[in-house]
Amino acid sequence: MTDAETALLLARIQFAFTISFHFIFPAFSIGLASYLAVLEGLWLRTGDSVYLNLFRYWMKIFAIAFAMGVVSGIVMSYQFGTNWSVFSDKAGPVIGPLMAYEVLTAFFLEAGFLGVMLFGMSRVGKGLHYFATLMVAVGTLLSAFWILSANSWMQTPTGWAMNDVGQFVPAGSWIDIIFNPSFPYRLVHTVIAAFLTTALVVGGVGAWHLLKGRDLPGVRKMFSMAMWMAAVVAPIQIVVGDFHGLNTLEHQPQKVMAMEGHFESYPNGAPLILFGIPDSQAETVHASVEVPYLSSLILHHGLYEPVEGLKTVPRDERPPVGIVFWSFRVMVALGFLMLGLGLWSLLARARRRLYDWRRLHRFALIMGPAGFVAVIAGWVTTEVGRQPYVIYNLLRTEDAVSPLASPAVSASLIAFVIVYFTVFAAGTVYILKLMAHPPHPAEPEPAEAPIRTAGITPAASVEHGGANPRPDRSEEAER
Repeated sequence: MTDAETALLLARIQFAFTISFHFIFPAFSIGLASYLAVLEGLWLRTGDSVYLNLFRYWMKIFAIAFAMGVVSGIVMSYQFGTNWSVFSDKAGPVIGPLMAYEVLTAFFLEAGFLGVMLFGMSRVGKGLHYFATLMVAVGTLLSAFWILSANSWMQTPTGWAMNDVGQFVPAGSWIDIIFNPSFPYRLVHTVIAAFLTTALVVGGVGAWHLLKGRDLPGVRKMFSMAMWMAAVVAPIQIVVGDFHGLNTLEHQPQKVMAMEGHFESYPNGAPLILFGIPDSQAETVHASVEVPYLSSLILHHGLYEPVEGLKTVPRDERPPVGIVFWSFRVMVALGFLMLGLGLWSLLARARRRLYDWRRLHRFALIMGPAGFVAVIAGWVTTEVGRQPYVIYNLLRTEDAVSPLASPAVSASLIAFVIVYFTVFAAGTVYILKLMAHPPHPAEPEPAEAPIRTAGITPAASVEHGGANPRPDRSEEAER
């Protein structure tokens, strides 16, 4: 391997490492911001203090996750200038404005109202505070809109032309660039994934406290709401994923071939390869476990529809099959486990055992981090499946990297690994400590959090009789 090839590999590893860390936090904060808006809205509508306590409980966690997402995102942007300067030069006239719109709309909206949301409940009216919460939630969704528009354009580029110096520039309407063919599917799929990620975390926290015997109204409420989200949204996500897959088949067929593990073409119906060991050199999947005709049914909605394989694609145009094959299966498997959790919770609810079935609670606890794993697996499937291009069929990844020597890239990669694992691990540990304490009946907002009554913590006040652990009538009815 030459020095240039090593530098390219290290640059790709560095970007994958930093974006994997970054993706975790927006996936959580997008869903959590909307959850906070729902909680505050329910409190204003019903006057039930349980919703207010849950709002304040999760607001502190949101603040930390949001901050870590911002910091990790800033670091990523610098890599466009250091490791991917050729890409920045060639695609800047298209990608640059989209990223700027994200800052001018979404980030400014979030930053402008975040302080009011975090510290303003006792300082502004209820209506203004709720408006601030809604604006933060809208801002997170707007951020996803612009980022996914830019990334989707790299997947399915439209509305562009090439200028005299070899740059991609807008041609005609920006609508064609923003709403490129894959963008609507990827936006819906990603936002729903964020909602599911948050629901699984909230459900996991509620399950943890139920397993610990902390059968409090707030714990019950958060667990119930999370299970409703899993039961309703998980099947919707599976349907959306199917539409997204069909769109990918139309515009990026090589990616779908790698996802399915199809090296051979099947003129009379393709099997679904459930498991196996892809071998790109031998162009086969060893020890495969297959379901006849099912791939044709999924991809073309017909048992005997023809399906092309990777052997119809030149070797230098194929993505790394093994990575895409397995990351796709991890994502799909976790999606069906989420569906199973939602259906199990519906059965428990129907039998009035939602807060009593410990096996359900253990499963919900295990599934707590599953959303993060699924979104990372989905990102790997999307980005690695696009290879060998950074702009699909137009700009190869090897032609987009900066002319750097491998020692320079390796040094920055090592620094990123050390700093990220130190800083973000500390933040994650702190978030887990906050989650380890149940929401108590007088949860303070962040501005009041340091004020405590002579050595008595919220958890201690609950454990020593500060709140009645018995559910009220509304909680019994909810069962």
